[in-house]
Amino acid sequence: MVDQRPAVASILDFATWEPVLRLLLADAPRRHAARSVRVTGRIGRSSWSLALNRRMPPPGRAAQVEDEQEEFDAVGLVRSALADAGVDDVSFTAEIQSTGETVLRLLGPSPAVEPGIGNPHPGALVLVDGSRPEPWRRMPEPVPGAVPAPSADLELLERTLRRRLPDAIGATEEELAAAEARLGIALPDELKVLYRVTRARWEDLGDDHEAAERACAAVGGELFDLDSVYVADASSRHCHWKFGAMEAVVTPPDARVQGLVGSPGWIAFGDNGGGDRLAVDLTPGPLGHKGQVIMLSHEESSGAALVADSLTDLVLDRRSTERRRPRGRRPPVVARVNIASLKSIEAAAHPGLEVLSIGVWDGEPFGLAPVIGLPRLRTLTAYPGTLADPLEIRRLAGLEFLELGPDEWRVLLDAGAVPRSLSAAAIVVHGEKDPLPVVAVANEILALWDRPQIVQTVLQGDLGPLA
Repeated sequence: MVDQRPAVASILDFATWEPVLRLLLADAPRRHAARSVRVTGRIGRSSWSLALNRRMPPPGRAAQVEDEQEEFDAVGLVRSALADAGVDDVSFTAEIQSTGETVLRLLGPSPAVEPGIGNPHPGALVLVDGSRPEPWRRMPEPVPGAVPAPSADLELLERTLRRRLPDAIGATEEELAAAEARLGIALPDELKVLYRVTRARWEDLGDDHEAAERACAAVGGELFDLDSVYVADASSRHCHWKFGAMEAVVTPPDARVQGLVGSPGWIAFGDNGGGDRLAVDLTPGPLGHKGQVIMLSHEESSGAALVADSLTDLVLDRRSTERRRPRGRRPPVVARVNIASLKSIEAAAHPGLEVLSIGVWDGEPFGLAPVIGLPRLRTLTAYPGTLADPLEIRRLAGLEFLELGPDEWRVLLDAGAVPRSLSAAAIVVHGEKDPLPVVAVANEILALWDRPQIVQTVLQGDLGPLA
């Protein structure tokens, strides 16, 4: 579908794109210069991906912004136009004739398509509006016997904090009640004690950085003020569908912290200074304590690590670790079959399997018979050319995410065999392939769910004769 609507802001002005196209053209292989050159890319308001050979800095000097100033200026022009148009991200492909005549196609955006990662091809296709991968829907299991740790001592906690922070200004009962109303959850007693001693507002410190450092040392981390405390549920950890579908969360019977993306009982109250969140855990694992302190890594999309059995232990620097009893070897719930991992589908198949990823393979294509009927299999990704018969996919009744190459999708589409259980899908493309055929396949998949299409907007211009 080609959109020729009137321009909205400057994103639809060929001149906005001309500097980027000239940069890509200068770096493009010239073996086709006698006929035409095709260039592609993706530019978003927070990142971009362009096939440019960036110059190395002189020996002994680190790269400087000035080294790539031409690229920053060209991309900045487009990003400014994206902001003016209220668009977050757009991919493009341009066919440049030897005369310089250029047809530029802007691809998207679509509210049903996530941005591609590092290439101009579409990201995950969200087929069910508002859907999330299964780990993001997982709620904590109830642990009726969970109680606070014996080390939780409200009097000792308050006494220690007041000795370390004699000049701190504490939160009022009204401020604590307002925080509870905003969060929709009662603050645990230890956390209330902490905020009664210090409300952790920067303005209370009078720009005294040493006082801020003393406060961090006193508590064991950078404390949020009450207005910044939040519930670290699953929605607080954003993840693209493509990557979230590859996650799996598991809570062993001897775990002290539940394997979750997030929980309505994780109250984030601070930071370790490196971007990892400290939280009080009101939904502990089977062997955990209610009110234990956990850490949510900013480098991971799921899970949390035990830091201390109680907030009292955290302040007194009595750290804890989650110790696991030795268990028998269990088959993985996320299985990868490729030249470096498992060597067969049979080796991956078991009743608990949730995610099957078939990667680079140099042998005969695989059949899916061993995983047909598995009750928990929800994600299948397959590198192009690794499936003996893509039509076997229609026998996988519980799939919610499917990633295949364009040819495999073509087989399913032509046979009317795309699983209707899907909530999201993706097209895996390797190498510098023309994005237009991929977009066409993506739009066919989206149409099956009556989802918004990836619209093409055509712009024409002239870059002058190619050298």
